[in-house]
Amino acid sequence: MMTRMINLPWISHNLTVLESNDPSLVGVSGTVVEETKRTIIVRTESREVALAKDIIKFTIDSGEPIIGSLVTQRAEERIGRRY
Repeated sequence: MMTRMINLPWISHNLTVLESNDPSLVGVSGTVVEETKRTIIVRTESREVALAKDIIKFTIDSGEPIIGSLVTQRAEERIGRRY
């Protein structure tokens, strides 16, 4: 059985925001440097951006889309969870 990206650690992987309640976040892309229960910190070419998980839909390494509101738990809790 293949492990999906949603169940793996995201630190140092590339994240791209596909949709957001905040239009200024759509298209933000960069390297994940930190993940908390409710946020993901991404380093873009020019700065670090804190993204609230519950308002974004995103991809990790151009994989399948992930709805942020479904992954509002700590990384260690998300890794073993079934979606």
